[in-house]
Amino acid sequence: MTLDLFAQPQPPRGERGLPSRNEALARAVAAYQADGGRGAPAPGAREWTVSAVNAAMRELVEGVFPPLWVVGEVTNFTRARSGHCYFTLRDASAQLRCVMWRDEARRLPTAPREGMEVRALGRLSFYDARGEFQLVASELEGRGDGLWKLALERTRARLEAEGLTAPGRKRPLPRFPAAIGVVTSPSGAVLHDIATVVRRRAPWTRLVLAGCRVQGDGAAEEIAAAVRLLGSACCAEVLIVGRGGGSTEDLWAFNEEVVARAIAESPVPVISAVGHETDVTIADLVADLRAPTPSAAAEAAVPDGGALGRELRGLEARLHEAARARSEGVRRGLVRASEALDSAADRALASRRERLRRSAQHLHALSPLTAFNRGFAVPIGREGRVLRRVEHFPEGGEFDLLVHDGVVPCRVEDRAPFARREP
Repeated sequence: MTLDLFAQPQPPRGERGLPSRNEALARAVAAYQADGGRGAPAPGAREWTVSAVNAAMRELVEGVFPPLWVVGEVTNFTRARSGHCYFTLRDASAQLRCVMWRDEARRLPTAPREGMEVRALGRLSFYDARGEFQLVASELEGRGDGLWKLALERTRARLEAEGLTAPGRKRPLPRFPAAIGVVTSPSGAVLHDIATVVRRRAPWTRLVLAGCRVQGDGAAEEIAAAVRLLGSACCAEVLIVGRGGGSTEDLWAFNEEVVARAIAESPVPVISAVGHETDVTIADLVADLRAPTPSAAAEAAVPDGGALGRELRGLEARLHEAARARSEGVRRGLVRASEALDSAADRALASRRERLRRSAQHLHALSPLTAFNRGFAVPIGREGRVLRRVEHFPEGGEFDLLVHDGVVPCRVEDRAPFARREP
């Protein structure tokens, strides 16, 4: 086990209410000498109780050693119901019991793996009740980003097992959102960057801010609550969840499971814009789109008004050209239809004329006037009735005989010569 001692002098008694290093040593030596030194106790020497010995040991240990970093492998890590954490640090030849109280343990991103190499910052102490030497740790770190990386891997594995990071869950962003929800700190530069980009690209778009803390204790819960608030309010068509860059610890709120689940449950698409381009968080993996920066998120959320105007003008020109081409096509079609109609009308008229000519010939052949040309005549009574029978010609009766070129007045003088034809 390695001890990294900080050059931090022990504060005097007046500052912390604890005995200084020299005072603790002096009192321990005085008590030792009063009891006879190294030899047998002098006659009448004071007897020490176990509690007194352990209390003196605690006073001595806590008075001598300043806060220090202890490096070793962690084993038997346990988090009690109270929130306190108990574990042991070991190396090849020794081990040291450690405790981390609830308030400090709450800052741990995750529990370390068995055998993981860590370093703990703390103060050496002596547990009176059990007579155990221990380190009261205030910080616990894995080598490099060990604990943070381990916590990230564990959370990612859980969410992947549930399918929350699957590409098939990603929803497309609306192309022309009327309102964008922003989840970030109201006092940070992120909001200003997003507003600047939206104002430049799509000034008609409304921004709705759900302000929250983006780092520190309780920030993850505030971020998740803001995401759920905007989603349930139905006041935005897409959300941007983001903050600026920072250390792994600064960005850790966006690696919390509560934030990831709030993003996954959002009824509208979510753009994650956390940190800089090299920073990847759990929020980035669960969101519908990951943007490298908040400004890039704003550019992805709204269309470029200038490009949109150029596109509309191009569409207008294409529409006019299409209308002109359509009109020309219709005109040509009408011309062809008119020509075809004229041709059909001419053919129909010629056909009708031919039929009329044939009908006229047929009627002419059937006309009684044609018979007049062959020498026939038709008797017409004075009342204009055609006389067809013998009895229509009484003696002395007058009638007109219609011939080819006129009318001949006639009178019946004698009916005797008339021969009656039997039917």
